[in-house]
Amino acid sequence: MTSSTAHRLCKHADYQLAYKASRKQFGKQLAYFHTPRPADRRSATTGPRIGLTVPKALGKAVDRNRIKRRMREAVRAALPLLTAPVDVILHPRRSVIDLDFIQLKREVATIFRSIQASYDRTAPREPSTSRASTDPA
Repeated sequence: MTSSTAHRLCKHADYQLAYKASRKQFGKQLAYFHTPRPADRRSATTGPRIGLTVPKALGKAVDRNRIKRRMREAVRAALPLLTAPVDVILHPRRSVIDLDFIQLKREVATIFRSIQASYDRTAPREPSTSRASTDPA
């Protein structure tokens, strides 16, 4: 797997799991789904996997491909903000095609920060070793 595809959500089954295990959330220009990756769904990457869905309702192939190119670049720029092992599906609105690229990057970064914060709140905590050493036996 090359570095450009390492963080990509590829399999249809992975998309379906993400859709079923999460609920649709909305940003200004994007809707998104995210769910922690189950332990039984192995991946070459330990971090996030990102998928894009651009339906035919958003225009002809030229428009959809342009949206996907812009989205992939925005995701690439914002990827360091998201370190959690989650599967994310981004679903852009038609307005993304005319949106300034800087605004698109900002929106993706905001979504990734939100997902990371959500994961940090719900992730299971490991027991602290310092507390165990101070307890009398």
